[in-house]
Amino acid sequence: VKWKTKLPGPSAASPIIVNGKVFVSSILISEGGVTPSKGALLALCYDRESGKLLWQKEAGSGYRPSGDGFDYKLDSKSNYASPSPVSDGSRVAFFYGNGDLVCFNLNGLELWRRNIQKDYGDFCFQWTFSASPTFFGDKLYLPVLQRNEPVHGRGKPNASSFILCMNSKDGKTVWKQDRISIAKKESLESFGTIIPHNKQLVLAGGDVLTGHDPENGNEIWRWGTWNPGHKQEWWRLVPSPVFGKGVFLVCAPKKAPVFAIKEGLRGNHSGNSGLAWSTSNQPELTSDVPTPLFYSDKFFVLSDLRKVLSRVDPISAKVEWKLALPGKYKWRSSPTAGNGMIFLMNHNAEVLVVSSDTGEILNVAKMGSEYEDNVRSSVTISSGNLFIRTNENLYCIE
Repeated sequence: VKWKTKLPGPSAASPIIVNGKVFVSSILISEGGVTPSKGALLALCYDRESGKLLWQKEAGSGYRPSGDGFDYKLDSKSNYASPSPVSDGSRVAFFYGNGDLVCFNLNGLELWRRNIQKDYGDFCFQWTFSASPTFFGDKLYLPVLQRNEPVHGRGKPNASSFILCMNSKDGKTVWKQDRISIAKKESLESFGTIIPHNKQLVLAGGDVLTGHDPENGNEIWRWGTWNPGHKQEWWRLVPSPVFGKGVFLVCAPKKAPVFAIKEGLRGNHSGNSGLAWSTSNQPELTSDVPTPLFYSDKFFVLSDLRKVLSRVDPISAKVEWKLALPGKYKWRSSPTAGNGMIFLMNHNAEVLVVSSDTGEILNVAKMGSEYEDNVRSSVTISSGNLFIRTNENLYCIE
């Protein structure tokens, strides 16, 4: 352990490292367990060499849509600081599940802020909205794929799903494009992130995978569905799509298969049209929450529900090895990789190190306190160091 620093509160957000600084999102749990309404959502910056706190900003507005939920969370499984911060190298943006979006320069000067729910209506989600925004060029993109009707009294009738494009310098809207889906109820909801690829924005959710023009949001292509007839009404989507070796990998939820969709599509496709392969006959190849990893020309699929990590050839779909994960806790953080090693972390903050070549377990390290609950941040790798966020602490590992 190179250094360890105590965090103000828990969050599922992963740390990011930019120009010698570590940025993390957090809620604030003050002494006595009381969370102040306006200062509940924090943007934090630490020195990557020492772990020293460089700046801390109260990013939250205290906004509560329709008076619903707590000031810092909507449900018991997560909190509003779940989206990860993002950066374009000169500025860093923090998005929160209550709609607050705040952008700073790397020294902590606030450049702009807005609240997406105030601007475009209350979110219609069963759970806390936690998609991270995406910098691409000089724009910042945010997907809001939600229900079209209120859920538990939240949201408005006839709500639309949309992609929002903002000017990264001032936060002003450049365009807002509806993203159409005929999925039903919770299957309309997505918590994944937009993936830029080959001058397109690729997005999964609402039972389909789509590619969009970053200049105006117009849909270039779509493939779907993994939910024939849209019969499953509770298939919210959590993983983001991943690209590798000419295909986009998209994970259907709830132990459903993984689908590899060909790049270069135009227009509407479904079934075998545009499909490279799927894992319908390989039940261990599925992911309900973690985003798969593409590393060293291979896909690594972490099944949190079946507790199996698999290495998959992106062209043949052959499973080259699979590893049954140890322990009783859920593995829901997305895998990351470096120097021939795959890094996973479970709900109890146990970090598993696996050889990317053989699938052999190289190390298991318990981070944090004796019992950590619901840890879902991914291990971040930068210049030979690991940055690990538990509910209580931020670690730098040499």
